[in-house]
Order: sequence, then structure tokens, then C-alpha cells
Amino acid sequence: FSGVLSEEVLRALLELQEQLSDAWAWAPKAGKVVTLSDVCYAPLNPTAPTLGDCCVNSVTQYFQNNRTHLAASATQSSGQDSGTVDWRDHLIYCVNSPLSFKDITALELSCMAQYGGP
Repeated sequence: FSGVLSEEVLRALLELQEQLSDAWAWAPKAGKVVTLSDVCYAPLNPTAPTLGDCCVNSVTQYFQNNRTHLAASATQSSGQDSGTVDWRDHLIYCVNSPLSFKDITALELSCMAQYGGP
């Protein structure tokens, strides 16, 4: 993996997404504060979406926008060989199997996005 796709860059992207999720604006004609959940595409909960329901297309969705999932690592053994799996292994698996509810690494993380879709 190059510097463009590093854990540090993914953490920074996740932080930026969190800041954007907290954004709001006053809508004078509507007479209310408007947030992302008011305007987002939420295919699994279109009538009353929360931020977690919003479909945000990002590589961090392979980790459900969760810092703990991104930082996770585990020891994985195959026969006599043993090694450590981390975010790289999970990402490679998910790129190839985006509809998986559990990867085949020792991490056993889902590839599904935070909102529940692929």
C-alpha cells in the first residue's frame, strides 16, 4: 500500500467525515436547522433517517466508519504459518467481496457499510 492509502490517511478521512456529519445550516424558508440526515440518501430508512442511515460512499465504510475496526489486528494461523492480519487484509477482502457480512480473516469484520448496505 502506498502513502495515499495508509492507516493515517484513512483515520484523517474518517475524522473529516465526522466533521461533515456534524455540519448544519439554518434554512430560513423552512424555519429550521438542516442537517445531513435531512438531505441524505438513506435507502434502508428513507422516512426517518438518522446519520447512521445515510449512504456515504467512502472506503471507510468497509470498517463501518469505526476507528476501532480500522485499528484492529489479529493473529491468524494457517497450518504451521502464523502472521498478523489488519486493515489491509480486511480491505483487500472487501474490495473482492463487498457483500460479505464477515471476512475470512481472523478479524471477522463485516464489509457492509454503517448504513447496512454494500
